[in-house]
Amino acid sequence: MTSVEDNTDTSDPGTGGYAAARLRLLHEESRSGPSRRSALAGLTDDWLNALFTTAAREIGVRGAALVAVGGYGRGELSPRSDLDLLLLHDGKAAPADLARLADRLWYPVWDLGLSLDHSVRTPGEARKTAAEDLKVHLGLLDARPVAGDAGLLAGLRTSVLADWRNQAAKRLPQLHALCRERAERSGELRFLLEPDLKEARGGLRDAAALRAVAASWLADAPREGLADARRRLLDTRDALHLVTGRAGDRLALQEQAQVAARLGLADADALLREVYEAARTVAYAADVTWREVGRVLRARAARPRLRGLLGGRGAPAGERAPLAEGVVESDGEAVLALAARPERDPVLPLRLGAAAAQAGLPVSLHAVRRLAAHGRPLPVPWPGEAREQLLTLLGAGEPTVGVWEALEAEGIISALLPDWERVRCRPQRNPVHTWTVDRHLVETAVRASAMTRRVGRPDLLLMAALLHDIGKGWPGDHSVVGETIARDTALRVGFDAADADVLGALVRHHLLLVETATRRDLDDPATVRAVAEAVGSPGTLELLHALTEADALATGPAAWSAWRASLVADLVARVAAVLGGAPVPDEPDPAPSAEEERLAVEALRTGEPVLALHARQEEDAVGVELAVAVPDQPGVLPAVAGVLALHRLTVRAADLRSLELPDRLGEVLVLRWRVAAEYGSLPEAARLRSDLIRVLDGSLDVSAKLAEREAAYPRRRGVVPPPPRVRAVPGVSSLATVLEVRAPDAVGLLHRIGRALEGAGVRVRSAHVSTLGANAVDSLYVTTAEGKPLAPSEATKVTEALAAALS
Repeated sequence: MTSVEDNTDTSDPGTGGYAAARLRLLHEESRSGPSRRSALAGLTDDWLNALFTTAAREIGVRGAALVAVGGYGRGELSPRSDLDLLLLHDGKAAPADLARLADRLWYPVWDLGLSLDHSVRTPGEARKTAAEDLKVHLGLLDARPVAGDAGLLAGLRTSVLADWRNQAAKRLPQLHALCRERAERSGELRFLLEPDLKEARGGLRDAAALRAVAASWLADAPREGLADARRRLLDTRDALHLVTGRAGDRLALQEQAQVAARLGLADADALLREVYEAARTVAYAADVTWREVGRVLRARAARPRLRGLLGGRGAPAGERAPLAEGVVESDGEAVLALAARPERDPVLPLRLGAAAAQAGLPVSLHAVRRLAAHGRPLPVPWPGEAREQLLTLLGAGEPTVGVWEALEAEGIISALLPDWERVRCRPQRNPVHTWTVDRHLVETAVRASAMTRRVGRPDLLLMAALLHDIGKGWPGDHSVVGETIARDTALRVGFDAADADVLGALVRHHLLLVETATRRDLDDPATVRAVAEAVGSPGTLELLHALTEADALATGPAAWSAWRASLVADLVARVAAVLGGAPVPDEPDPAPSAEEERLAVEALRTGEPVLALHARQEEDAVGVELAVAVPDQPGVLPAVAGVLALHRLTVRAADLRSLELPDRLGEVLVLRWRVAAEYGSLPEAARLRSDLIRVLDGSLDVSAKLAEREAAYPRRRGVVPPPPRVRAVPGVSSLATVLEVRAPDAVGLLHRIGRALEGAGVRVRSAHVSTLGANAVDSLYVTTAEGKPLAPSEATKVTEALAAALS
């Protein structure tokens, strides 16, 4: 089959001429967007009209029409869109003649490599099929004549539209369910790194569904910005088709930069932000529209039983229940009271939002738009009531999200907090993050609202949750930039200077606890001392602990676990003790646990590795704590790491230390690991021990085994990850040199790190492994053979050797 872009035989005035004209149109720089889509639809109409007219005349078929439906019916043809065609006939032509006519139409389309969705029906058959199949009914709502008897289609369109309006009470709930199912399957477009422009929530399918709702005359979507949002999504799909040369709606990572360039945007982030903003507009319009559909259907319900099934709640229709000054509940929404005066009441937008969120109600679109158009700006600093209403809104839990987004959709949030505009719809490239920056901040506030009983200043916790990533809208370290913005915002909102300083510190150090707990040696006195100096007070530590948990929970499932929580809690307890006046020891003195001592004694007695496995059920997965004691010898760390990788155990955290037992000759390395099986059941401890013995005595080449496995599973096509980064972190420890390795998480990564460090002649004092999604951040405390930190020049050589080994 030949693709249309390759068939440029202009000597043929029919198919070849269409192919050449189509090729020219798609590569015409001066034409793009709606103009090109409309021109492509018109060009395709002319070609199909010629095919139909010629074939129908030669075969002798009358009483037939060629009809475009769906996106083609709307005149919106992207470069690689399907052609959705209906051959409509009055039922008088012979079946054989209709089949010949259909062949004369379908085969030229297929010969050009174009996708085709086709059917042959009478008006009665089409109407019957539409009654049985919702998707067919939706397609026929956009039916448009291409060739033949236009009157045949006019009658069908009249009956299809009448059926749609008459059956709206049945059809619209079905359509809503279809939209919800699609959203669950494809996700929310504005939060996906590789969004499906058509199927995801807020995409082109939802925009088409809103047209169908409008056609029912039951409700209409908010029109402001909707047409522009649809255009941006369609333009992006056009560019995607031209970049890839194939049909498809998924905006893959490796194609985003080229798509952005074709659209004249600065980079892939600018592209995603435009796409996200468009999807947000469509999704918000859909929420408002479906809420209105439900309201109308409830109002139409004649029987109490039907009213109950459709889910009415709150004040009865037509009644108004007061919620706050100037705010009432009406028909399941928070609306402005009749006596409300936005132009005289600058706190009213926040009061509306707080009252709606506390009552678990959506806010009325009309109310929000009235506030956006006629609201009075707040004075700076804000009055106390405004600050309290903001904190009430933030502390309402899950209902905060919908209310916040309604206010944000009309620009009210950006007017109240000008720095919010920089993070609105801003993508986060780290796949660990579930949300865009703005939604992540709101989700963090939602999580923090459940922790307000744990802290002495819940107002500062909620505000810090909202602002902790506010610096991501600016160049540089977002924590450093965000500290200044947080202080300024706190003063703007009406906090005093002391509270503004605390908020600035919380934003500056919001990653301190989790990064220290998972990447640093907590038994090193310098670790606890540094955190205590940065935090400064028990009250700030308490707030930072809650903020750390809220931030991680709002990030995504990979960012928090029982293991991470225990590490952070351990660090907080140590820092709290220091801030409470307890001395910090100059040297670490971690007393071995009873199990560690038992394993170490057994390892010295046998001269071989000794293992202990402890399975534990956690919220996120079945984890295993593995303790290994090995008489001190070269290659222990890479050996154990290699065996774990060989048994498909994912390392989530690791700690390595050397023990010298009293009255015993020799030193024992004790390694504690937290691992999880990639799939299947966990291996037996005896098998792990047997393989470890073989690796240490040289009878099992674990490096070769891991290389064989990696070669057997070639990497999938995708974005090439950045190269590993290795650096020596200064000022972290006085007892060792801390090396930080950032690399794609891969099979045997820690094994390769251990081998490289063994080859460099350094000793690993402890290792702290942190894996987030597809990325690993490993911190290794290394010393010379004499147990001293590395000299700067030596540390440089080791980091270079380690980076080379991992590349």
